[in-house]
Amino acid sequence: MQIREEVAPDMTLTIEHVTKSYGSFRAVDDVSFTVTPGRIFGFLGTNGAGKTTTMRMILDIFRPDAGTISWNGVATRDIPRSDFGYLPEERGLYPKMAVDDQLLFLAQLYGASKRDASAALDEWLERLDVVENKKKRIEQLSKGNQQKIQFLAAILHDPDILILDEPFSGLDPVNAEQMKRAFLTMRDRGKTIIFSTHQLDDAQELCHDVAIIHRGKLMIAGDVRSVRQSTGHQVVRFGVSGNPGLPWLSDLSGVTIGRQREDAVELSVPDEESARAVLHEAVRRGLPVNQFEISYPSLNEVFLSLVRDIPGEAEAPDAQNAKQLVMAGGRS
Repeated sequence: MQIREEVAPDMTLTIEHVTKSYGSFRAVDDVSFTVTPGRIFGFLGTNGAGKTTTMRMILDIFRPDAGTISWNGVATRDIPRSDFGYLPEERGLYPKMAVDDQLLFLAQLYGASKRDASAALDEWLERLDVVENKKKRIEQLSKGNQQKIQFLAAILHDPDILILDEPFSGLDPVNAEQMKRAFLTMRDRGKTIIFSTHQLDDAQELCHDVAIIHRGKLMIAGDVRSVRQSTGHQVVRFGVSGNPGLPWLSDLSGVTIGRQREDAVELSVPDEESARAVLHEAVRRGLPVNQFEISYPSLNEVFLSLVRDIPGEAEAPDAQNAKQLVMAGGRS
């Protein structure tokens, strides 16, 4: 499903029918989506799904076997490298160099002036709360702070397009929140941002648009709301004081009982009318309802439902990867 945005075609990063194989293995199979400036795009998938390969084709590190990738109507292979900012999944900083020396060196390699790069460095060190690390060697920093410096290496030359592979890897909640604010700052500056992540809650919180890829094939792409609505059902989070047994829920038409928590149960229903029938029945029974929320499935739930719908996939290794992805994260 292609993203449907009312923007001029030359104002997007456009991936059209891209395919890439390694011998007999097809890593990316006829993938198409667009990424719009000023919006954050999340690229989601299990281990080996094809996310990193696609990102490297956008950067012209790999060439696709078929299909086109363009920015402002120009093939990305013809775009100056300085227009891109890339945070690879495999980190690549020089451990013996000081933070400021390394970042200024890299920014100038991309064509930034030392003056502009120095001003940007001071701004971003403060934004990410790592000013005290300016003169430290990379090897002296924590893993989370090394990740922040790697991010700065990707953005300090002020690129138009940011390609970020697992940017939240290794970050604790405080550092992750700072990184999210940095994303929003770059979005507000009109940057085109595409990032991959195994942390689907982060994608749901940050992204305007997402694409889900599995075994090299694009499963779905679009704005987060439409992707969450794509399953055709809604989710009710329903709780009753005292946590009494709720066996009568299974007798209601169209209601499927999902995850049961200590304080609430999640129900899958086909429409809002069925959801409200749950509330009406609880009131009729005189139950003290303390939680009732109608929502759409999360990206986690959409992801798993797409994998489950593939014939033979329920018992396949990738199905287990998908479950691990949602529960704990991993590498692609």
